[in-house]
Amino acid sequence: MKRVLGIDPGLLHTGWAIIDVNGSEIKYVASGVILPPTKINLADRLAFIFNNVSELCDTFHPDECSIEVIFVNKNGKTTLLLGHARAAAITAVAVQNIPVFEYEPNKVKKALTSMGHADKEQIYKMLSILLPNAHPKTADESDAIAIALTHANTSKLMM
Repeated sequence: MKRVLGIDPGLLHTGWAIIDVNGSEIKYVASGVILPPTKINLADRLAFIFNNVSELCDTFHPDECSIEVIFVNKNGKTTLLLGHARAAAITAVAVQNIPVFEYEPNKVKKALTSMGHADKEQIYKMLSILLPNAHPKTADESDAIAIALTHANTSKLMM
């Protein structure tokens, strides 16, 4: 059995999910959203994300981590800031020697719905079919579950 941590990075909302993979059987374990206080500076937000992802690793002991690759926004500053949040999450996992796997948003969508341009509602419907015990409350949480499932379905975990 392998335990996978899925992360949907963001400075305001970092979604996370834990699933267990045993051959073709996938079990939902937990999920949520890391919410750094909005009134703190960038460095403190990044530390908040780092510390919370570290705590998730300490609590759930994942074997592998899957994280979404950022896409280039129209606003370069937004892309750069998102990259900072992503780096904080990756570093928190990497310092614990947990392998990190990266997936583009369209590959996550395609892995779950067979369509690279599926919308959030289509992703949510597939999640409810594949993991009926998962009840994400936000899009960030739903995306993190989808990222973890993508890793489970496209990696050697299934073998």
